[in-house]
Amino acid sequence: MLKTTNANQLIIGLFLIVLSVQEQVSAQLVIGSPNLGFSQACASESFNNYSTTFVFSPETALNASNQFSIEMSDAEGDFTDATVVYTSNAGEITASPATLEFSIPETTAGENYRIRIKSSDPAATSSGSVSFAAYYKIQDSPFSINNLVSTGAYCTGGSYLLTIDNPGTGSNDSPLLYPNLTFNWYKETSQTTSEFITEGPTLSVSEEGTYFVETNYGTCTSNSFSNRVTISEASSGEADATIASSLGNPYCPEQGLTTLSTIGGLSYQWFKDGIAIEDATNQMYQTNESGTFSVQVDLGECSASGSIDLISELFESDINVDEINSLEEGEILTITVTTNAISPEFEWYYNNSILVGETQDTFEASQFGDYKVIINETSGCTVSQAYEFTIEEALDPFPDVAKIPNVISPNGDMINDTWVLPQQYVSGTGTEVLIMTNRGEVVLKTDEYQNNWPQDDLKLSNINQVYYYIITTTNNKTKKGSITVVK
Repeated sequence: MLKTTNANQLIIGLFLIVLSVQEQVSAQLVIGSPNLGFSQACASESFNNYSTTFVFSPETALNASNQFSIEMSDAEGDFTDATVVYTSNAGEITASPATLEFSIPETTAGENYRIRIKSSDPAATSSGSVSFAAYYKIQDSPFSINNLVSTGAYCTGGSYLLTIDNPGTGSNDSPLLYPNLTFNWYKETSQTTSEFITEGPTLSVSEEGTYFVETNYGTCTSNSFSNRVTISEASSGEADATIASSLGNPYCPEQGLTTLSTIGGLSYQWFKDGIAIEDATNQMYQTNESGTFSVQVDLGECSASGSIDLISELFESDINVDEINSLEEGEILTITVTTNAISPEFEWYYNNSILVGETQDTFEASQFGDYKVIINETSGCTVSQAYEFTIEEALDPFPDVAKIPNVISPNGDMINDTWVLPQQYVSGTGTEVLIMTNRGEVVLKTDEYQNNWPQDDLKLSNINQVYYYIITTTNNKTKKGSITVVK
């Protein structure tokens, strides 16, 4: 019995050893080097999606909690400080080969990146992929240098500094706003070719030629490039100083002030129509006017000057009615708008409601109320101008009143503002109307009274003023009395 027991224990021990060896062998996972689904990664806000395919073996080695991840090296292909750009869900990937998709970080910029695949359970790492160029084009639109001025000049023996504008004018998206970007400067060698000069945000030029700069996105194509600037040497006399308008020329003043810029120098003086503009001594000058603007630039050992005939596209217009208009019941007032706007359109309003179908430059009004017309220029400088006016019922200048009033209140409320007489004493009757102060000074004498006194400012004080009148008819009958003017 004892021998049998020892034999059984020996068999069981050997079985456990074999089982342990098999588990260790089955736990080993081999991951192949990832194959890239792209040749270079030129990412941007609108596109940042790349794929890689890899194989692994054996599939049975994967545990339920396993996750595959993609690590991305630095720009030199080193994985020491690798960046994880993708991690799968636990147990998500169970079959080989597998394809994963990932995005590159916004700080990516270089020609020799690599990726590798790692598993978590069991732990395994592939070798690195082939090298590839990768850039995230965080700024991918044209930008300006030299304030969009197309020329520059330097004195003999000197230099001219070209800089990337920050932030620049208008909608300029300066690449200097993105600290991780670098820049390459070029000089044109022909209409279609150029040569690399140097790197950096500025370029000191001491040789004539046409220069520009591009954001360094390596072998990736990009729209992140500057305008061209032609630099010349002012060997003697005075160089040309080009002036650029930020809103173009002609420009639309409704968009705001346009910024005039010229070449860089030591000091500046701007002129309008030949007259120096006070305190306009910077490289840029803002205006919303039309005219001939010029500038004098001190370059040190020499100088430069230039001019621009700046044209504003703000249109002119006029209307043939006053702000307040009187109209008798049944009458019609014809309103006409004149304008030099390009392709104008007209909108008419009555008491803040649009008048549907009224789209011409004339309108016939017959109702009392508030009106408005809007002129829209629909081509070129698309701006608007508006006129507002009111039509009121006309007052009868010679109403039929029974008595001569002895109190008036000329306060502009349209009630008892003037001294209104019965119709037998007004214009057309030959009656003489005489009004005097309490000192006997004559303030009005007429035989064509229009019911409009006092027309002038009486300079009323807090104390009511008293005037005296004498009305003499054609048959020498008189009426006398006083008029109290209430403030």
